[in-house]
Amino acid sequence: MERMFSPWRMEWVRGDGSGGTRCIFCVGEEDRRDPERLVLGIYPNTLAICNRYPYNNGHVLIAPRRHVADLFLLSGEEQRELMSLVALGTKALAEEYSPEGFNVGMNLGKVAGAGITGHLHIHLIPRWGGDTNFMTSALTTRVLPESLPQTHGRLSARFGALTP
Repeated sequence: MERMFSPWRMEWVRGDGSGGTRCIFCVGEEDRRDPERLVLGIYPNTLAICNRYPYNNGHVLIAPRRHVADLFLLSGEEQRELMSLVALGTKALAEEYSPEGFNVGMNLGKVAGAGITGHLHIHLIPRWGGDTNFMTSALTTRVLPESLPQTHGRLSARFGALTP
């Protein structure tokens, strides 16, 4: 039997699902240039970051800047900016990756599958025909042809130029 090793996942397995003690979505201007934070853009009420554990290349997370778990707690302005960034983000991903479609979604609450329950966020996942294969089905392993630093590099300028 062959083995595929991904030791960087141990942080996730042993942790609380956030990848550490600090909320991954609670970022400030000082985090913009920290390569570990994977920040793509910081806006007045929202932010965009690369997903550290992507389902596909180009997997982006959009969140309000305010630490909030429930949609109904967002102000009207936060709601508008969040959805505007989702729309602009899918456009940026389409221009950079030319996907055939997208999964756009949220998991609100632990029983709904949220890995980070305290800070709501939206997943933008580019999709292509045949992008899942036996590895995902049989081995719960994903094969991604691009590294996170490459993805971050490709998307930083595009998201940095967005105005939601």
